Amino acid sequence: MLLADLGADVVRIDRPGARGIFPGSAEQNLLNRGKRSIQLNLKDSDDLGMARQLVARADVVIEGFRPGASERMGLGPGDCLALAPHVVYGRMTGWGQDGPIARTAGHDLNYIARTGVLHAIGPASGPPQIPLNMIGDFGGGGMYLVVGILAALHEVDRGQPGQVIDAAIVDGVSHLLAGTHARLASGTWVDRRESNVLDGAAPYYRVYETSDGRYLAVGAIEPQFYREFLAGLGLAIDPETQDDRDTWPAVIDAISARIRSDSLDHWLGVFDGTDACVAPVRSLREAAHDTHLAERGSLIEVDGVLQPGSAPRFSRHQANGFTRPPRPGEHTHAVIADWIAPKNDQ
Repeated sequence: MLLADLGADVVRIDRPGARGIFPGSAEQNLLNRGKRSIQLNLKDSDDLGMARQLVARADVVIEGFRPGASERMGLGPGDCLALAPHVVYGRMTGWGQDGPIARTAGHDLNYIARTGVLHAIGPASGPPQIPLNMIGDFGGGGMYLVVGILAALHEVDRGQPGQVIDAAIVDGVSHLLAGTHARLASGTWVDRRESNVLDGAAPYYRVYETSDGRYLAVGAIEPQFYREFLAGLGLAIDPETQDDRDTWPAVIDAISARIRSDSLDHWLGVFDGTDACVAPVRSLREAAHDTHLAERGSLIEVDGVLQPGSAPRFSRHQANGFTRPPRPGEHTHAVIADWIAPKNDQ
């Protein structure tokens, strides 16, 4: 999706009759917006030949199979680089192309479990809490693949040949953990849930319930922001004890009681325009009506469908003219005309 948002002509090869894991219709799968779809049976020699013609015209090839699967199809990195020495071949997997469990199945939850992320999420008194699949699939996976692709394309533009990008989710997630590993190595991170500044143990970096059953997120880490937060609450808590972990439980109790005494809207009014670093916890539906997000166009409506706007923002280009996600095979004839026919006419 991100590559398509940035202007790439992204063509999906969909298998005839295949059912994806997305529960809705193909046209509702926003991860495919801006892409085109062609249906090919890669076990059929004619369709495989057509796929190879697409590869010969492509700048980038992306596959998400288990290691060795694309090679068996005849579309492995060696095959594709032989057809197009300039091509960047992106391999997106959970475990990577090698290692003891590289060929086994997995999902986001499994990847963040092995890398240590899942262990750090949730209250100390219970099991780890399952987050949305932002950390592994998209953060440590897709985003790192895109960065690798863009870096490799830049090298191709400078006259170098194409290459293979091994984008393993476990590698990307581990890389995202660099700051946490730094704290662990320095002795400032306790390898136990809800025991650190950034995992809910600190009173100034925590989520608090309001009187109407809603929630206020507090991230007043810097001393000046913490002082402003305490001033807004009207609590006689010494801000100089901010980093005294022995005081944290009592301070959390005091802040919890104070915030629970009034509604979310009340506290948003109290802290409006301040640097106390507080924010309302919005649901996905509520986020659509958030004034700041609305002003920036962070969420937009296209053909009656609410979806993310473009990110990041560019000073000379803005890509919010998204086309809807395709039906499988919807663009088969158009893609052949655009990608294959011109070459055959040469």
